[in-house]
Amino acid sequence: MKIVVLDGYALNPGDLSWKGFQELGECNIYDRTSPELIIERTRGAAIAITNKVVFNEEIIGQLPQLKYIGVLATGFNVVDTVAARNAGIVVTNIPAYSTVSVAQMVFAHILNFTQHVGVHAQSISTGEWSASADFAYWKTPQVELAGKTLGIIGFGQIGQEVAKIALAFGMRVIFTNRSKKKTEIEAVQVDLDSLLQESDFVSINCPLTPENMGFINKETIGKMKPTAFLINTGRGPLVNENDLAEALNLGAIAGAGLDVLSVEPPSSENPLPNAKNCFITPHIAWATFEARTRLMQIATANLKAFLEGTSVNVVNK
Repeated sequence: MKIVVLDGYALNPGDLSWKGFQELGECNIYDRTSPELIIERTRGAAIAITNKVVFNEEIIGQLPQLKYIGVLATGFNVVDTVAARNAGIVVTNIPAYSTVSVAQMVFAHILNFTQHVGVHAQSISTGEWSASADFAYWKTPQVELAGKTLGIIGFGQIGQEVAKIALAFGMRVIFTNRSKKKTEIEAVQVDLDSLLQESDFVSINCPLTPENMGFINKETIGKMKPTAFLINTGRGPLVNENDLAEALNLGAIAGAGLDVLSVEPPSSENPLPNAKNCFITPHIAWATFEARTRLMQIATANLKAFLEGTSVNVVNK
């Protein structure tokens, strides 16, 4: 059984082990695979493991021996699942491995705006505290989260984990969701307009669909408080990046903390890296050691279940 891992570096830059895959068959592991090498590297393999390498209908049609595509992520839009199903290929994903880590990143961005730890630490390293006449100083307003309103867009597992953390800080939590959501969490479901108008922080935690692409735009941003902050750890294309950059530069909202962009890595023409009070992390909310360990374990278990004829986490039934 030939197994090929086409872009394994993001999951395992060297601190994890591929042993679980290697025990299941002849395993070729590549850190990265450019589009022109996909066919060459996958030809003859029954198993392909991908993170961001695309398997479209044309590529799938050239790989008649392929029986399984394992996606090393929750999102599986890199695979044409219909073409795969028509070719008899099982496609699996990795659900719910990074819930806690992503929720933690939401608050890393929120706390960046309320405390500005890096700004103050940098000022001390340049001698500003040593030269100060006072025992304390602050270069930015220090903001208490208790009593502030957090609006969560998308109340799945990650959204609910974000809500739990917010409640621990004493925040008021409201949320929107595609369907009516029953929850024992102390959070109130509202419509999107109400959420945008009432929230001091807006956290995007919904999946990307054709219907909500670019729904954070000039119109919806215009409904937010000028003192509000936008946090996006969901998907980059949920946000119209030109509209957000314009709003930030005009001071229409107070700031944005983003872990995702529409194109990754971003092009030099993306306006957000240079936008006012915009802090961007390079899609790392999922990448804690603990979350990647879970991802590796689930990916291995997915493949093992397939080989035993009891496939799990199949996305193209």
